Amino acid sequence: MDVAAIAFYVFSAVAVGAAALVVISKNPVHSVLWLITVFASCAGLFVLSGAEFVAMLLIIVYVGAVMVLFLFVVMMIDVDFAKLRAGFAKFLPLGAVIGLVLLVELVLVIGVWTFGETALESRAAVAPALEDVSNTRALGRLIYTDYVLLFQASGLVLFVAMVGAIVLTHRRRVGIKRQDVLAQMYRDRAQSVELKNVKPGQGV
Repeated sequence: MDVAAIAFYVFSAVAVGAAALVVISKNPVHSVLWLITVFASCAGLFVLSGAEFVAMLLIIVYVGAVMVLFLFVVMMIDVDFAKLRAGFAKFLPLGAVIGLVLLVELVLVIGVWTFGETALESRAAVAPALEDVSNTRALGRLIYTDYVLLFQASGLVLFVAMVGAIVLTHRRRVGIKRQDVLAQMYRDRAQSVELKNVKPGQGV
């Protein structure tokens, strides 16, 4: 067994174990940290597969930005861990049934999975040969040249989903003094300065 095979099994075992701990961890902070471990292990698997660009995306975008944002949000909000633990025990049977159903579906799908006769030829017809260009250059050519309209459409869909999530979760709180930028810009001396006639021996 060579070094690549050993690294593959190590990264795979760490990814599967960390993914299980993401689900069963009762502390949300621990779940986020285990999810970072999953992404790091998957990045190692992508490097072994020759997809170094996707591996760097996992590290830079997901681990470096998204997961750090999740970690800050989870640590900043007031989470009642005792209430979470009580709910975990309450919904454990239902979660076990749903997990068993999903596992059976995965086994059934993987058991009947077969590659088409022209699958390799179809993939080779779309992607350029690895001997001609690097992995990053080939991916950039596919995304930004051949399928640029689909790429832009997917970005538009994600933007609409982000705006929809903000609109649905936004709640206007009452009793809060908000900044009025226009009122600050158009105020004059008469509105900003007030003269007080202070009598001798008295305060303002």
